[in-house]
Amino acid sequence: MKTISVRLGKQHYDILIGWNLLREDVARSALRQHLKGRRAEIVRDTNVKAIEGTDVFGIVTHAEAAIIGYADFPAGEASKTLATVETLYRNAASRGVDRQTVVLALGGGVVGDVAGFFAATFLRGIGLVQVPTTLLALVDSSVGGKVGVDLPEGKNLVGAFYQPLLVLGNLSFLRTLPARELRCGLAEVVKYGVILDADLFATLEQQANALPRLEPQLTEDVVARCCQLKADIVAEDPHEKGRRAILNYGHTFGHALETLSGYTRFSHGEAVAIGMGMAADLAVKLGRAAPDVAIRQDRLLEQLGLPARVPPDVQVTPDSILQAMYRDKKVSGGKLRLVLPSTIGAVAVVECQDTQPVLDVIGGRLG
Repeated sequence: MKTISVRLGKQHYDILIGWNLLREDVARSALRQHLKGRRAEIVRDTNVKAIEGTDVFGIVTHAEAAIIGYADFPAGEASKTLATVETLYRNAASRGVDRQTVVLALGGGVVGDVAGFFAATFLRGIGLVQVPTTLLALVDSSVGGKVGVDLPEGKNLVGAFYQPLLVLGNLSFLRTLPARELRCGLAEVVKYGVILDADLFATLEQQANALPRLEPQLTEDVVARCCQLKADIVAEDPHEKGRRAILNYGHTFGHALETLSGYTRFSHGEAVAIGMGMAADLAVKLGRAAPDVAIRQDRLLEQLGLPARVPPDVQVTPDSILQAMYRDKKVSGGKLRLVLPSTIGAVAVVECQDTQPVLDVIGGRLG
């Protein structure tokens, strides 16, 4: 088991990572510190409801807390809406959720984002514990305090920065994932290697065939490294005023694809993988990176079963993608800001004055 601390001045919280974590005394003790004598509202989606056993119930009762209810909603990005959050508000009000209640977000990235936004805004803020059940949520969305929902106009346009009390990264949940969902998380893992850690990227290249098999020590080491990298960035820039923006590598392109396809054609990881390809192509086209950066990245993503291009059946154009990118929350002063690699392990945020190269690289990845 590994423990990573996210330090934000006087505030800090731990990320616990391990196999069969919910049965570990360390995890139970950590949760007890936040739940003892309080009540817990567990928010989950229908995927988790179908597979979740007694471990979560056991760890909550062991923490000397009472579960006052389970708030379930349909799985998928289509549920990441204000309407879903309103349902959570009204259910919580009817159950008497108060400021001493702690929300447990039990699920993948959508659950963490929705439950986190609910916790951040109900009664102007109640306690939150993240219990991620997918690789993507574990290495990315459960860490750092970004919570929120989508609008028809774009992804994650409504939200807040709201840090959890604790993150319980139970690696055993990963064995319940379909192969496509596991690949989705691996896209975010690759992202960390490209933007921050050339050694991690090299490990991923060497272990590309082993990663989907969830070999215990390799999985724990890779997940812990990703969480440590993100924790360091979040500690430096908790509200994304500066360097934290590099974590959005591939996401501006990817979010546009998700929005234009109605959040149904691509998983988040698939869209980000294609977006990273577009970003790497743009870096090469602008002379900011050597061609080998894009080649190595494409090769690794392909080995992991992730797409490098938009399939021909997806009806999008370079112009439609670019327009969707301008609705992204990272646009500043009407100017497109993109994260582009310089080499494997280092990136820069670049303001794109001329959009023609952007259109060119988008077109190069369509069909």
